[in-house]
Amino acid sequence: MNNYNQSSSGYPLHHPTLRKLGLVGGLSWHSTLEYYMYLNQTINDYFGNNTNPPLVLVNLDQYSMHQLQKSDHWDIIAAMLIEACDQLYKAGATAAMFCANTPHKVYHDVQAHSRIPILHIGDATGAAIRKKSLRKVGLIGTIFTMEEPFIAKILKDHYDIEVIVPDTKEDRKNLHMIIQKELSLGILKPETKKYILDQIVILETMGAEGIILGCTEFPIIIGENDLEIPVFNTTLLHAQMGVDFILRTDF
Repeated sequence: MNNYNQSSSGYPLHHPTLRKLGLVGGLSWHSTLEYYMYLNQTINDYFGNNTNPPLVLVNLDQYSMHQLQKSDHWDIIAAMLIEACDQLYKAGATAAMFCANTPHKVYHDVQAHSRIPILHIGDATGAAIRKKSLRKVGLIGTIFTMEEPFIAKILKDHYDIEVIVPDTKEDRKNLHMIIQKELSLGILKPETKKYILDQIVILETMGAEGIILGCTEFPIIIGENDLEIPVFNTTLLHAQMGVDFILRTDF
């Protein structure tokens, strides 16, 4: 008998040393796909074969989420995320991840009602910035991520990192609309990329030593090769945090 967990049919389900991770996805599915690919590929690379991690996905409706955000119904969003985490728990997940930055606005409410820990994207990002010994970084994301403290506060309180965002309300709104109306739909325009890069240059002139791509859609259009300062891809950093959990390292 091998060391793999067995199904009723006798076929192996997954590697016995790997912890099952739950993903709350669909926010958008394009970035969820990036999480899924990174988690699988990194575990494949770790074992040197096609061993895949035990994952469970609850795919939420992004359209409904956006409507609730517009109407400021964050209590309903929290309830949706709590239900999603409960589904993951019942499916055997021992931790969960929101595959996006913005849902972390209600992280504490959801974690208080979740029976499994939720891996915070801010911790994944803060640890990476600290490794680079940076003290001031620019942040671009949804208007909620840029204007509210749920990411910036954890970086300041836990990692002593100052966060700055685009200076004008108009620019923050434009970035938000780019995410919701283009990137989350898989629409990639050269003029959009230029606009985002121009915003990053402005943040550099304001003292940013690095840039946080604080929406999991931004890495679809902006890469490390596009910038001369360090880039913190929250999608990959968060996904690596998931890999560490699955492999039982750093937890």
